[in-house]
Amino acid sequence: MFYHNKKLQYFKPPEKPDAVYAMKIQELIGGTFGEMTVMMQYLFQGWNCRGPAKYRDMLLDVGTEEIGHIEMLATMIAHLLDKAPLKMQEESAKDAVVGAVMGGSSPRDVIMAAAMNPQHAIVSGLGATPSDSVGYPWNGRFIVSSGNLLADFRSNLHAESQGRLQAVRLYEMTDDPGVKDTLSFMIARDTMHQNLWLATIEDLESSGLETTPVPSSFPLELEKREFSYQFWNHSEGTESSEGRWAKGPSMDGKGEFEYVENPQPLGPEPQPPVPDPRLHGTSKMPLAQGDASSAPSLIDRITGTGD
Repeated sequence: MFYHNKKLQYFKPPEKPDAVYAMKIQELIGGTFGEMTVMMQYLFQGWNCRGPAKYRDMLLDVGTEEIGHIEMLATMIAHLLDKAPLKMQEESAKDAVVGAVMGGSSPRDVIMAAAMNPQHAIVSGLGATPSDSVGYPWNGRFIVSSGNLLADFRSNLHAESQGRLQAVRLYEMTDDPGVKDTLSFMIARDTMHQNLWLATIEDLESSGLETTPVPSSFPLELEKREFSYQFWNHSEGTESSEGRWAKGPSMDGKGEFEYVENPQPLGPEPQPPVPDPRLHGTSKMPLAQGDASSAPSLIDRITGTGD
């Protein structure tokens, strides 16, 4: 059961409207690493969790917190769009467009950078939308919920790292004290969440429930262990040999890193089989023309029932 408290987690309204910046804030809602992504990712990981109850409870705690972050950003967008002087924005963009033409750059890029998202006026009635800063709708494929907690926690750390990076960039793109204040709170929570996922990774590995490499339930003897810790130099230069990944104990403590300066192919040159004539592909040799109706059907050939 979810319960909504009408008060926001934290909020300072902007001092003035800014429809262009409202479009940029959309990235923090519906972008690949926006709040909708982490909200759905953590909630689905929690709902799907089959491990110890503390991990399920923690995931649902953080996922529910992220719902509140979306509410904060949606409220911010509503304030930024309220009474936004659209005509003034159009007038102020004219000089920039003229400058772009005279300077040889793209007027279209200048226009797009100085324009509000038309969907804010046409579709949402000056409200937030579940989309990113260029209007691309949020997509459920952005989230990761694999059922393996170590794999998921690493994805969560990645998402919070990218999300904080984008929030910091947006912080630097505005001079509005209210916007900066609200973003400062959200950036602080991203700091906590990065530390949270590092802590959960450590906690999970120390419990012995899951270790590196993921999945740790797969028997190591079934992989070709001679290649498990080799770093292959696949580009010009050998600067990569200077890294931690090139020598010394592996990070999982189960092997030794080895630097292979000139890796060699271990397989033969591919020899693709003759294409099935029913697919009308191009073969190395001319195929006989004629009626192939007597040949087994493609489905029979794939399933091995037409031999």
